[in-house]
Amino acid sequence: MDAASLSALPFFLSADEGERFCLYHEPEPGVPARGAILYIHPFAEELNKSRRMVALQARTYAQAGFGVLQIDLYGCGDSSGDLSKASWDIWLSDLTRAWHWLAERNLGPRYLWGLRLGALLALDMATRVRPQALILWQPALSGRAHLNQFARLQSAARLFSSAPAVEQDSEIAGYLMAPALSNAINQLDAGALTPRCPVQWMELSWPLQDAAADYAAAAGGARPALQAASSLLIDRWRSDGALVDAYPLHGEPFWSSAEIGVVSSLLDASNAAIGAEPA
Repeated sequence: MDAASLSALPFFLSADEGERFCLYHEPEPGVPARGAILYIHPFAEELNKSRRMVALQARTYAQAGFGVLQIDLYGCGDSSGDLSKASWDIWLSDLTRAWHWLAERNLGPRYLWGLRLGALLALDMATRVRPQALILWQPALSGRAHLNQFARLQSAARLFSSAPAVEQDSEIAGYLMAPALSNAINQLDAGALTPRCPVQWMELSWPLQDAAADYAAAAGGARPALQAASSLLIDRWRSDGALVDAYPLHGEPFWSSAEIGVVSSLLDASNAAIGAEPA
């Protein structure tokens, strides 16, 4: 466990099938409680790669008066179960338990914070509960496209093409997924999940082709930009009445980098957006 997590309380939350491993960052003593935040992790190895960044951010939120709960969903991380038996509904049930657990702390308004696939899960969860706001880090826009990204890494994109529903467990990124889960993810579309609460959208851009040119632009103060697909989606949400603050930032994809990375610009922007002091 890294230093940023040392002050967090580890525990297991009882569920219908086994237990879920959780880390709770209690609000800093002496700081007025401002609310509670439920973090929703990304898929597969991205969960582990992002733990350092999430721990740093959670600690800063706690120092600003927020209680932050991290939960490993069924079949993920240190929780009970196997991913091959997981389903989207089980994950939503896990989050509902965590949501109620935070409500019992009586800290004030509750927020949902999701990373990558966890952001799509947060959007879906927000249709069932009433968060004060959504904090979305590098949200996946389409479940099908997101799984295809993993599939391409193992030269198996055909598993998640537009073919008929999967009839047997499929392997992706070294993990076996049940048909029910892969099919549910394939059907997810952020465009159909317009949020009814304010959104803080954080998105990193990083070198894709000409690394030297991109780094020079960042060093020279060139402003980062949202991906075209993200801009279109946010415009659609806004036209439907959603309140979205978008923060395009320079930074490496810490959720998939070879080494455990820290993106200070993302921490600073997240802190500023919610009114916390920079880490």
